[in-house]
Amino acid sequence: MTFSWKRVNAIFQKDFKEFSRNMAVSVVVFLPILMAAIFSRMGMDPLLNGNLTIGFALTMVGSYVQCCLIAEEKERNTLRGLMLSPANTYEILGGKSALSFVLTMIVAIVSVMLAEYSPANVPVLLLGLALCAIFFIGLGTLLGLIAKSVMESSVIVLPVILLFSMGTAIESFSDKYPILSVIEYIPNLQLLELATRIDAGAGFGEVWSHLGIIALWSVVIYIITAIVYKKQMVD
Repeated sequence: MTFSWKRVNAIFQKDFKEFSRNMAVSVVVFLPILMAAIFSRMGMDPLLNGNLTIGFALTMVGSYVQCCLIAEEKERNTLRGLMLSPANTYEILGGKSALSFVLTMIVAIVSVMLAEYSPANVPVLLLGLALCAIFFIGLGTLLGLIAKSVMESSVIVLPVILLFSMGTAIESFSDKYPILSVIEYIPNLQLLELATRIDAGAGFGEVWSHLGIIALWSVVIYIITAIVYKKQMVD
């Protein structure tokens, strides 16, 4: 079966209509923007503020919103209808992720602007941000497939938000607890390291390893998500 952008676009438009009607979920997209504006007026360092609010945009919009949308589809049994439609796995997952990707990128960029953070290399940072968004949306999709209801999805996604949003704080304990040193490889901390290095004058050749690690996370999470999705199709 060939990949159809028309089917992807149809799923995207359907999700947009459902998202705009769900105030409990749609209001979440404004939280990172509000935080960026507040932290900026508190005098927080622009680099720290920008990356902190980017982290919240990735988790709150990328993972939380995506998780709730997928869980809502399951709860209403409309996801099963999509599984039985002519659309294949890639079209459905792509269409279901498109809205969250657009929202995540918009919220992250607006948050960076409000944080008054001006990256030295915008294209490289945008590439890293896009790869991170893909990972967090994939994670949200996976959690949404696992959850049995919207209420359950909003609970199981909270540890993810806390872990990835507080990654920098957890990393500070790595000297005392060496096992925590692995936390530095999570996507949003790799993005922070990338932003720090490009602000120090590093070029693409010096930060490609960070992009590679983020891309690897994205590939792995979508492989797992596709496996879980196909098991649900069999069910």
